[in-house]
Amino acid sequence: MEKVLVLLLLALAVAYAVPDPRGLIFNLVEGELCLNSAQCKSKCCHRDTGLSLARCAPKARESSECSAFTLYGVYYKCPCERGLTCEVDKTIVGSITNTNFGVCLDVGRSRE
Repeated sequence: MEKVLVLLLLALAVAYAVPDPRGLIFNLVEGELCLNSAQCKSKCCHRDTGLSLARCAPKARESSECSAFTLYGVYYKCPCERGLTCEVDKTIVGSITNTNFGVCLDVGRSRE
């Protein structure tokens, strides 16, 4: 257990010592492997299927499919860009299985 902890601390020290602004664990660019959306610059860690590897992806644009915010941090459809909202019918089953999909809409434009 102590060896694992030492290796983890060593890996974190190396990651923080890297001068590259992109980073090894956080601040990942599109296409890089991720475990959680917090690691990505775009804040979207996307996977195609339950068995596929998750990669950083851009957020969903207006009129494209999206997912509502989830605690899992990995999405089948990315959340909307800033200023847009994901209009989705949330269900309990969809929340558990991460399948609450909707469409990105500009709320300001739809009110006019």
